[in-house]
Amino acid sequence: MTNDGPGAEQTGHIPMGEDRWPLVAVAGVLAFVAMLDMNIVNVALADIADGLRVSTATAQWAVLGYQLPVVALLLPVGRWLDGVALRSAVLAATCGFGLCSALAAAAPWMGWLIAARLMQGAFGAVLFVLMPVLALRSVRPELRGRAMSVPATLGPLGAVIGPAVGGMLLDHLGWRSVFLVKIPFCVLALVVVWRAMPRDGGLRAPDRRSVADALLVATGVAIVLLALTLAPDGPAWLLLVLAAVPPLWWWLRGPGGRPVAGALRTAGLFRAHGAVLTLAAGFAAMHYVVALHLQRDNGVSATTTGLTVLAFPLGMGMAGPLGGRLADRYGARPVAVTGAALTATGLLLLLPLGDGWAPLDVAWRLALAGVGLGLNGGPTQALVMGAAPPERVATVGATVQLARSLGFTLGPALATAAWGLTGPHEGVRAALALAAIAACLSVPLLAPPGSRPASVPEKTTDAASAAHD
Repeated sequence: MTNDGPGAEQTGHIPMGEDRWPLVAVAGVLAFVAMLDMNIVNVALADIADGLRVSTATAQWAVLGYQLPVVALLLPVGRWLDGVALRSAVLAATCGFGLCSALAAAAPWMGWLIAARLMQGAFGAVLFVLMPVLALRSVRPELRGRAMSVPATLGPLGAVIGPAVGGMLLDHLGWRSVFLVKIPFCVLALVVVWRAMPRDGGLRAPDRRSVADALLVATGVAIVLLALTLAPDGPAWLLLVLAAVPPLWWWLRGPGGRPVAGALRTAGLFRAHGAVLTLAAGFAAMHYVVALHLQRDNGVSATTTGLTVLAFPLGMGMAGPLGGRLADRYGARPVAVTGAALTATGLLLLLPLGDGWAPLDVAWRLALAGVGLGLNGGPTQALVMGAAPPERVATVGATVQLARSLGFTLGPALATAAWGLTGPHEGVRAALALAAIAACLSVPLLAPPGSRPASVPEKTTDAASAAHD
């Protein structure tokens, strides 16, 4: 990146030999922190309810207040970020995220906490969109696979270890610490970005059209998430999704939605987005079912369950850097397909276990699935972001994050519904079968189509240019 003016940051071209790996590390750290916040607060809800003297149902908004704006604002934020300076956006979003964490920790009553979490979710949406863009623009095209593997691996790791980290903080420091733990990471990121990124133009406020688009998308996505949240109480709640169609259709046919759909059509990325969604749904469903079945049905202690489930993030963490290197050498698509196939295999191998699960038997299967997801994450992100039109990189980054977030939400909801509909004896097998099927669907979605357009690059090298040739 050069300091040639405000537009320099938008091109994504890096002078030879000026790869900025500290900025890639920042992208990974902030992706980890943003995903950590998705799950770390869950374990503190009972303590929050007691500390602020509210019901547990009201305390749930400490989680929903963050998740709803994150998912609802991703697409409008992506379109807005395509026209703003990258450095200024990263600094503003990181500073706002950390400040809202401090405000949440200091909350004297529940209304304060909910307001802080809603604002933090808005800044979190900006971070989710910015992190892959920051990694993409910090290295030369031939190193994209390795760079994209950093946030693509650390982000899901934050989601997986969130409950464990939250539990330890809760036991020793109280519920306010689950909000404070993210502030040191934000401060570190601010220092690195301030020193390593060249100055660029300032931020521009979203116009009224962008605000209207945000309201339409927020309404539609909030209805979808509400339906998925209520679905475990009865499948009929899924019919509520129909109410989300009018606002989302209105947005999609308007000036805000047309560029998003056009970018995906131009780059031919609908299949890859489907793979991201199905793989995230399979992973989330598996993680939910395995932890619940080990403790509730098999009587395994919480410590042993935690150590067993830890096999998945360990496998993912070890394979993530390898996936990036392999993608840079052999191409993103074959590595992404191989990773998805390994994840699907690990989940399929859980099905023959029957009712009595030995933790060791579960652990090695989870490790195999984790290795697959680690190999898949970076190459898939590089494939998608590299094929995005240069002027729509943030928009495509937002659509990928939305697909992944919906998968994380959809997976446990569908697994719970499958478990409830098939009864206590076959419920676990049915829920795991659903998770495995979702993971299996990602393999053909990532595989090269029969008549692949020339615009979709196989390798990460100069992929952005290839998307327009």
